[in-house]
Amino acid sequence: MIIIPARLASSRFPNKILANIGGYPMVIATANRVKELDKVAIATDSSEVFNLVKDYGYEAVMTSSKHKSGTDRINEAANKLALKDDEIIINVQADEPLIEPEVVKAVMERVKDKECFIASCYKPIDKSFATDPNHVKVITDANGYAIYFSRSKIPYDRNEHNSYYGHLGIYGFRKKSLNEFCSLPTSPLEDIEKLEQLRAIYHGKKIAMVQVESESFGVDTKEDLQRVLARV
Repeated sequence: MIIIPARLASSRFPNKILANIGGYPMVIATANRVKELDKVAIATDSSEVFNLVKDYGYEAVMTSSKHKSGTDRINEAANKLALKDDEIIINVQADEPLIEPEVVKAVMERVKDKECFIASCYKPIDKSFATDPNHVKVITDANGYAIYFSRSKIPYDRNEHNSYYGHLGIYGFRKKSLNEFCSLPTSPLEDIEKLEQLRAIYHGKKIAMVQVESESFGVDTKEDLQRVLARV
Protein backbone atom coordinates (compact mmCIF):
# COMPACT_ATOMS: atom_id res chain seq x y z
CA MET A 1 0.00 0.00 0.00
CA ILE A 2 1.07 3.58 -0.68
CA ILE A 3 0.37 5.97 2.19
CA ILE A 4 0.80 9.71 1.71
CA PRO A 5 1.22 11.78 4.89
CA ALA A 6 -0.47 15.14 4.40
CA ARG A 7 -0.32 17.96 6.92
CA LEU A 8 -1.07 21.62 6.34
CA ALA A 9 1.22 23.14 8.97
CA SER A 10 4.50 23.17 7.07
CA SER A 11 6.84 25.63 8.77
CA ARG A 12 8.52 26.76 5.54
CA PHE A 13 5.47 26.83 3.25
CA PRO A 14 2.10 26.50 5.05
CA ASN A 15 -0.77 24.89 3.11
CA LYS A 16 1.58 23.98 0.25
CA ILE A 17 -0.11 20.61 -0.29
CA LEU A 18 -3.26 22.45 -1.41
CA ALA A 19 -1.44 24.49 -4.07
CA ASN A 20 -2.94 24.07 -7.55
CA ILE A 21 -0.89 21.71 -9.73
CA GLY A 22 -2.41 21.28 -13.16
CA GLY A 23 -5.93 21.70 -11.82
CA TYR A 24 -5.51 19.49 -8.74
CA PRO A 25 -4.46 20.21 -5.15
CA MET A 26 -0.84 19.15 -4.77
CA VAL A 27 -1.62 16.17 -2.53
CA ILE A 28 -4.11 14.84 -5.10
CA ALA A 29 -1.72 15.50 -7.99
CA THR A 30 0.87 13.41 -6.14
CA ALA A 31 -1.64 10.60 -5.48
CA ASN A 32 -2.64 10.59 -9.15
CA ARG A 33 0.98 9.94 -10.14
CA VAL A 34 1.19 6.68 -8.19
CA LYS A 35 -2.38 5.34 -8.10
CA GLU A 36 -1.74 2.68 -10.75
CA LEU A 37 1.01 1.03 -8.67
CA ASP A 38 -0.97 0.07 -5.58
CA LYS A 39 -3.84 1.10 -3.38
CA VAL A 40 -3.37 4.66 -2.08
CA ALA A 41 -4.41 6.11 1.29
CA ILE A 42 -3.80 9.65 2.50
CA ALA A 43 -3.11 10.21 6.21
CA THR A 44 -3.86 13.65 7.59
CA ASP A 45 -4.63 15.59 10.76
CA SER A 46 -6.79 18.12 8.92
CA SER A 47 -10.53 17.78 8.43
CA GLU A 48 -10.19 20.02 5.36
CA VAL A 49 -7.70 17.65 3.76
CA PHE A 50 -9.68 14.59 4.90
CA ASN A 51 -12.83 15.83 3.15
CA LEU A 52 -10.88 16.91 0.08
CA VAL A 53 -9.33 13.47 -0.26
CA LYS A 54 -12.71 11.77 0.03
CA ASP A 55 -14.13 14.11 -2.62
CA TYR A 56 -11.45 12.92 -5.05
CA GLY A 57 -12.22 9.27 -4.32
CA TYR A 58 -9.14 8.35 -2.31
CA GLU A 59 -9.10 6.62 1.06
CA ALA A 60 -8.50 9.12 3.86
CA VAL A 61 -7.28 8.31 7.37
CA MET A 62 -7.58 10.87 10.18
CA THR A 63 -4.48 10.87 12.39
CA SER A 64 -3.18 12.73 15.41
CA SER A 65 -1.98 16.33 15.14
CA LYS A 66 0.87 15.55 17.55
CA HIS A 67 3.09 13.56 15.18
CA LYS A 68 6.60 14.94 14.67
CA SER A 69 7.16 13.16 11.36
CA GLY A 70 5.37 11.83 8.32
CA THR A 71 6.55 8.33 9.16
CA ASP A 72 4.86 8.47 12.56
CA ARG A 73 1.70 9.60 10.77
CA ILE A 74 1.69 6.75 8.25
CA ASN A 75 2.39 4.29 11.05
CA GLU A 76 -0.79 5.36 12.81
CA ALA A 77 -2.66 5.08 9.51
CA ALA A 78 -1.24 1.61 8.84
CA ASN A 79 -2.37 0.46 12.28
CA LYS A 80 -5.84 1.92 11.79
CA LEU A 81 -6.05 0.13 8.44
CA ALA A 82 -5.06 -3.13 10.20
CA LEU A 83 -2.35 -3.96 7.64
CA LYS A 84 -0.44 -7.21 8.13
CA ASP A 85 3.12 -7.25 9.51
CA ASP A 86 4.64 -8.34 6.19
CA GLU A 87 2.72 -5.80 4.07
CA ILE A 88 4.94 -3.46 2.06
CA ILE A 89 4.13 0.18 2.79
CA ILE A 90 5.49 3.00 0.68
CA ASN A 91 5.63 6.50 2.13
CA VAL A 92 5.31 9.03 -0.70
CA GLN A 93 5.54 12.66 0.36
CA ALA A 94 2.53 14.85 -0.46
CA ASP A 95 4.83 17.56 -1.83
CA GLU A 96 6.25 15.42 -4.69
CA PRO A 97 3.74 16.15 -7.50
CA LEU A 98 6.29 15.26 -10.20
CA ILE A 99 7.24 11.87 -8.77
CA GLU A 100 7.64 9.21 -11.42
CA PRO A 101 5.85 5.87 -10.89
CA GLU A 102 9.07 4.06 -11.92
CA VAL A 103 10.87 5.59 -8.95
CA VAL A 104 8.25 4.40 -6.48
CA LYS A 105 8.31 0.95 -8.06
CA ALA A 106 12.09 0.78 -7.62
CA VAL A 107 11.69 1.44 -3.89
CA MET A 108 8.98 -1.25 -3.73
CA GLU A 109 11.48 -3.74 -5.15
CA ARG A 110 14.35 -2.60 -2.91
CA VAL A 111 12.39 -3.10 0.30
CA LYS A 112 12.19 -6.83 -0.50
CA ASP A 113 15.89 -7.12 0.43
CA LYS A 114 16.08 -9.35 3.54
CA GLU A 115 18.75 -7.10 5.11
CA CYS A 116 16.63 -4.00 4.57
CA PHE A 117 14.98 -2.21 7.50
CA ILE A 118 13.94 0.76 5.35
CA ALA A 119 14.32 1.32 1.60
CA SER A 120 14.70 4.65 -0.15
CA CYS A 121 16.24 6.20 -3.25
CA TYR A 122 18.58 8.87 -4.55
CA LYS A 123 19.70 10.53 -7.75
CA PRO A 124 22.81 12.36 -8.95
CA ILE A 125 22.61 16.12 -8.43
CA ASP A 126 24.78 19.06 -9.44
CA LYS A 127 26.72 21.33 -7.10
CA SER A 128 23.98 23.98 -6.97
CA PHE A 129 21.61 21.46 -5.41
CA ALA A 130 24.36 20.03 -3.21
CA THR A 131 24.83 23.38 -1.47
CA ASP A 132 21.10 23.94 -0.88
CA PRO A 133 20.07 22.81 2.64
CA ASN A 134 16.49 22.23 1.44
CA HIS A 135 17.79 19.37 -0.71
CA VAL A 136 19.01 16.44 1.37
CA LYS A 137 22.17 14.61 0.36
CA VAL A 138 23.12 10.97 1.01
CA ILE A 139 26.27 8.86 0.89
CA THR A 140 26.20 5.06 0.67
CA ASP A 141 28.51 2.12 1.29
CA ALA A 142 29.73 -0.42 -1.27
CA ASN A 143 26.57 -2.50 -0.87
CA GLY A 144 24.14 0.36 -1.42
CA TYR A 145 23.20 1.04 2.19
CA ALA A 146 23.05 4.59 3.49
CA ILE A 147 25.97 5.79 5.61
CA TYR A 148 24.62 9.27 6.32
CA PHE A 149 22.10 11.88 5.21
CA SER A 150 22.68 15.60 5.57
CA ARG A 151 21.44 19.03 4.59
CA SER A 152 25.11 19.94 4.18
CA LYS A 153 27.14 19.06 1.09
CA ILE A 154 28.48 15.56 1.66
CA PRO A 155 31.04 14.23 1.19
CA TYR A 156 33.29 17.25 1.60
CA ASP A 157 35.42 17.39 -1.54
CA ARG A 158 38.67 19.32 -1.23
CA ASN A 159 39.17 19.21 -5.01
CA GLU A 160 35.57 20.16 -5.89
CA HIS A 161 35.06 17.51 -8.55
CA ASN A 162 33.09 14.90 -6.63
CA SER A 163 29.65 13.56 -7.52
CA TYR A 164 26.77 14.34 -5.18
CA TYR A 165 23.60 12.38 -4.58
CA GLY A 166 20.26 13.89 -3.64
CA HIS A 167 17.86 11.93 -1.48
CA LEU A 168 14.27 11.56 -2.63
CA GLY A 169 11.88 11.41 0.32
CA ILE A 170 10.25 8.11 -0.57
CA TYR A 171 10.50 5.29 1.97
CA GLY A 172 9.59 1.62 1.84
CA PHE A 173 8.87 -0.47 4.93
CA ARG A 174 7.41 -3.75 5.96
CA LYS A 175 4.61 -3.01 8.41
CA LYS A 176 6.63 -4.67 11.20
CA SER A 177 9.71 -2.50 10.59
CA LEU A 178 7.55 0.62 10.34
CA ASN A 179 6.16 -0.10 13.81
CA GLU A 180 9.67 -0.73 15.13
CA PHE A 181 11.06 2.46 13.60
CA CYS A 182 8.37 4.55 15.25
CA SER A 183 9.11 2.93 18.62
CA LEU A 184 12.80 3.89 18.50
CA PRO A 185 13.90 6.86 20.61
CA THR A 186 14.51 10.09 18.71
CA SER A 187 18.23 10.49 18.02
CA PRO A 188 20.45 13.55 18.56
CA LEU A 189 21.41 13.57 14.87
CA GLU A 190 17.75 13.57 13.86
CA ASP A 191 17.14 16.62 16.02
CA ILE A 192 20.19 18.46 14.69
CA GLU A 193 19.57 17.87 10.97
CA LYS A 194 15.76 17.63 11.22
CA LEU A 195 15.93 14.39 9.21
CA GLU A 196 13.95 11.50 10.64
CA GLN A 197 15.82 8.82 8.67
CA LEU A 198 18.89 9.49 10.82
CA ARG A 199 17.00 7.83 13.69
CA ALA A 200 17.36 4.48 11.95
CA ILE A 201 21.08 4.92 11.25
CA TYR A 202 21.75 6.08 14.80
CA HIS A 203 20.17 2.89 16.15
CA GLY A 204 22.12 0.64 13.75
CA LYS A 205 19.34 -0.11 11.27
CA LYS A 206 20.04 -0.56 7.56
CA ILE A 207 18.54 1.80 5.00
CA ALA A 208 18.79 0.17 1.58
CA MET A 209 19.16 2.74 -1.20
CA VAL A 210 18.51 2.48 -4.92
CA GLN A 211 19.74 4.93 -7.54
CA VAL A 212 17.02 6.23 -9.83
CA GLU A 213 16.56 8.67 -12.67
CA SER A 214 14.14 11.40 -11.69
CA GLU A 215 13.22 14.99 -12.41
CA SER A 216 11.14 15.15 -9.24
CA PHE A 217 11.87 17.23 -6.16
CA GLY A 218 10.05 18.13 -2.98
CA VAL A 219 8.24 21.45 -2.85
CA ASP A 220 9.71 23.16 0.23
CA THR A 221 9.45 26.80 -0.84
CA LYS A 222 7.37 29.04 -3.08
CA GLU A 223 10.30 29.08 -5.49
CA ASP A 224 10.10 25.27 -5.69
CA LEU A 225 6.40 25.59 -6.52
CA GLN A 226 7.17 27.88 -9.40
CA ARG A 227 9.67 25.34 -10.72
CA VAL A 228 7.00 22.63 -10.59
CA LEU A 229 4.42 24.82 -12.32
CA ALA A 230 6.87 25.49 -15.13
CA ARG A 231 6.90 21.74 -15.85
CA VAL A 232 3.19 20.88 -15.81
